[in-house]
Amino acid sequence: MATIAGTPWVRIKAFPMLNPPILHRSNLYFGERCIPKFRRSFSVSASVDKVDGGEVRVRFAPSPTGNLHVGGARTALFNYLFARANGGKFVLRIEDTDLERSTRQSEEAVLKDLSWLGLDWDEGPNAGGEYGPYRQSERNALYKQYAEKLLESGQVYRCFCSNEELERMKEVAKLKQLPPVYMGKWASATNEEVREELEKGTPYTYRFRVPQEGSLKINDLIRGEVSWNLDTLGDFVIMRSNGQPVYNFCVTVDDATMAISHVIRAEEHLPNTLRQALIYKALGFPMPYFAHVSLILAPDRSKLSKRHGATSVGQFREMGYLPEAMVNYLALLGWGDGTENEFFTLEQLVEKFSISRVNKSGAVFDSTKLRWMNGQHLRALPSEELTKLIGERWKSTGILTESEGPFIEESVQLLKDAIDLVTDADKALSNLLSYPLHTTLTSSEAKPLVEDKLSEFSASLIAAYDSGEILNALEEGPSGWQKWVKNFGKSLKRKGKSLFMPLRLLLTGKIHGPDMGTSVVLLHKARSSGVVAPQAGFVPLTDRFEILRQIDWDAVTKDSPLLESSAPAAAVPN
Repeated sequence: MATIAGTPWVRIKAFPMLNPPILHRSNLYFGERCIPKFRRSFSVSASVDKVDGGEVRVRFAPSPTGNLHVGGARTALFNYLFARANGGKFVLRIEDTDLERSTRQSEEAVLKDLSWLGLDWDEGPNAGGEYGPYRQSERNALYKQYAEKLLESGQVYRCFCSNEELERMKEVAKLKQLPPVYMGKWASATNEEVREELEKGTPYTYRFRVPQEGSLKINDLIRGEVSWNLDTLGDFVIMRSNGQPVYNFCVTVDDATMAISHVIRAEEHLPNTLRQALIYKALGFPMPYFAHVSLILAPDRSKLSKRHGATSVGQFREMGYLPEAMVNYLALLGWGDGTENEFFTLEQLVEKFSISRVNKSGAVFDSTKLRWMNGQHLRALPSEELTKLIGERWKSTGILTESEGPFIEESVQLLKDAIDLVTDADKALSNLLSYPLHTTLTSSEAKPLVEDKLSEFSASLIAAYDSGEILNALEEGPSGWQKWVKNFGKSLKRKGKSLFMPLRLLLTGKIHGPDMGTSVVLLHKARSSGVVAPQAGFVPLTDRFEILRQIDWDAVTKDSPLLESSAPAAAVPN
């Protein structure tokens, strides 16, 4: 095989019997220029070498037409990790040629989401670089320059077909059971025919001249060998009649002129590779490596979409997810380091990432696992950082009047195991401060406790409170409380569950919850510190004992048949 072109990353090879397009003279003319005509038969293969030469340059090229989807975020992450792992550059390019849908607001949202994830780019909007500008809308002159170059070489021609003519071609192809490829007259039009249309001012597009025979083959870094037959493609448009370049032409020119060495993108772009490879070759550009990442799937294995719930990075940020957890989870969607480890910092991912370990099968997005993983990352934060994060949340939502102090610190330590998202902290603290005693007493789960002389237990507890024993014990903190509970249990000849379950029910109004002793001490501090906002629904210990005094235990016992039909879940927070 003869090597036609090469780079440190890719060699483009041609098979001897199916040479690349050979230029030869013909009577084919465009405008005033006689141009060569291609022999329409060739086969080309891009083979992959080790990353051991040249600078690694990758790009993430979002379209600013909406929010950053988690699939796009994962693609950005894989590009970032590959660049950092190989000492290369991570380029951000904004593909905003869809002028009707692209907005600067969407662009800013994408940049914000990438920054939040910690994916800093080396070149791009707001960062500069020697290959700019980094918005496609600012690169039109470059696209026109290369389109004209292809026109002059004969690899592109003007097509004056109307939309109606193109539709008729599709219908004819469909009737003949052929691919709907362009086979119109303008591929072989004469100089006079072209001049006549130009003089009339007929709108025209630029079409790329595709060989009718042969194939193109690439070795995808993720998917392995992928090939296409050229006879299924047909001559395609690279510039619209309004002068705007099409996606595949822009992408190829951008990647080539920005010296992109590796194109890592979603598998939905795989079909575009054929057109782009042809343009690379026609312009004499070396091809980069290609790596097509499988789609992120919903639990039903369909493509993840809005109907499955939150899908954008911004949504997850607003829901209280940590960027560390999002990065960790997205990295595991189709990649692993070969161990059972599931927890990585961004720095660890850079150290361990390899494109060879990216799986070519689709990865299912599991929101339950993401939530669990976020909880693990949340609880792994340094104590001061976690307290600050949750304390500020409690103040901002109006549950507390302060965001720091002993009460906040101790509450965070008590409740953190029940908090997977920062937003969960509101419910956790509200549950601690609430006192749903009546609802709990009428639940089926409370029935055994009620029948175990709970009224007598309550009377003894009220007496201990009235004597000042409980408040004195709480003033001493956890050790004082534990000492009192032990003595109180001895006086009632109760221990274990028979002591702690009724104590929890009567003092917290619930059957389940975090450590009871710490909870009661915190309830006492909540009153004395004055940090709980009036609207928080806090029931202090004083009011709780007043409620206990008013319980009609005979009525509770008589109503016991109703206990079976109660719904404890509504009154028993976990």
